[in-house]
Amino acid sequence: MPRCVGFKPNGDPCERIVPASQGYCYSHDPERAEERRRAASRAGKSKPSRDVADVKRRLSELADGVLNGSVDKSVGAVASQILNVYLRAVSVELKVREQQEIEQRLEELEALLAQKKEATNWG
Repeated sequence: MPRCVGFKPNGDPCERIVPASQGYCYSHDPERAEERRRAASRAGKSKPSRDVADVKRRLSELADGVLNGSVDKSVGAVASQILNVYLRAVSVELKVREQQEIEQRLEELEALLAQKKEATNWG
C-alpha cells in the first residue's frame, strides 16, 4: 500500500496510507496547505483549555466573593450562569472540531477503501 511521501516535523517519513492517485496525505499535501493554515488559525484563536481554566478561576473567585460577602448573591448567581453558558459554548466548539477531524479521517479511509477495491478488481 502506498504511503505518504511527506515527512513528520521530526524528519521521519509519514506513515499514512494514501490512494495510489495521491502522493500525500491531508497533512502533507501542498495543494491543501492554505486549507490547513486556515484551520490552524481558527484552532489557534480558540484555546479551550485556557478558556476553561480561566472560567474555573473566575467561578472560584466568584464563589469566594459570595461566601465572604463581597459579592451580592444575586450578582454571583447571574455571573455563574453566564460563565456556565460560556463553558457550554466552548464544549460545543470542541465537539465541532472533533467532528471535523473525524470527517477528515473518514475521507482518508474511504479513499483507501476505494483504492483497495480498485486493486482487487485488477488483481
